[in-house]
Amino acid sequence: MSFKIDSYLEGQEIGDVILHHKGNVDSDFINSVLDLVEKKMHEYDEQPKLKKKVYNVLVETLQNLFHHVDAVPEGFSESDAERFGLLLVSRTGEGYRIITGNFIHNDKIEKLEEKIKRINRSSKEEIKELYKFILNHQKISEKGGGGLGLVDIARKTGNNLTYRFEGFNGTQSFFYLDILVSEEVEST
Repeated sequence: MSFKIDSYLEGQEIGDVILHHKGNVDSDFINSVLDLVEKKMHEYDEQPKLKKKVYNVLVETLQNLFHHVDAVPEGFSESDAERFGLLLVSRTGEGYRIITGNFIHNDKIEKLEEKIKRINRSSKEEIKELYKFILNHQKISEKGGGGLGLVDIARKTGNNLTYRFEGFNGTQSFFYLDILVSEEVEST
C-alpha cells in the first residue's frame, strides 16, 4: 500500500469545501487563507461570534502548521515544498471543520498524543485552568510557543480534538488534526 496524503479524508462527509491545500505553508499562504475564509464566511452571512471563533481557531491551526511542521521525508514525491502541510476548511451542518496535516518525527508522537488525550478527557473548566496554568508557567519554546495551541483550540471550540498518525516510513508519520468549530446554540 502506498502512502496518500488524502487517505484520512476518504469516505468522510466533508461538507462544503472552502479550501483544500496540499503544499508549502508560508506567511503569504497563511494571509491568503485567512482572507479567503473570512470572505467566504461573510458571503455565508455567518454570525459575528461564529466568524470570530472560526478565524481564531484557523489562526492557531495555521500557526501550528507553520511552526511545528517537520522536514518533508525523503521519498515523498507529492511536493517539493520545504514546509509541507495539508489544510482543508469546510462548512458543515454543524459549523466549520478545519483539518490540518503535517509530517512529524515518530519520536515526537507519544508526547503529542498524550497532550491531546489529556485535553480531550478534560472538562471545560479543566481546559480553562490548564490554559491559565500554561500561560503563567510555561517557557516559550524555540518554535515560539509555550504549548498553548491545542489547549486554546479546545478552549475556543468546546469540542474534542480528533487526530490520527499515519506512518510514512520508519522515522516519520503524517499527523492529521481534525477540528470542529460548532455554531453557537442560542439560549431562549
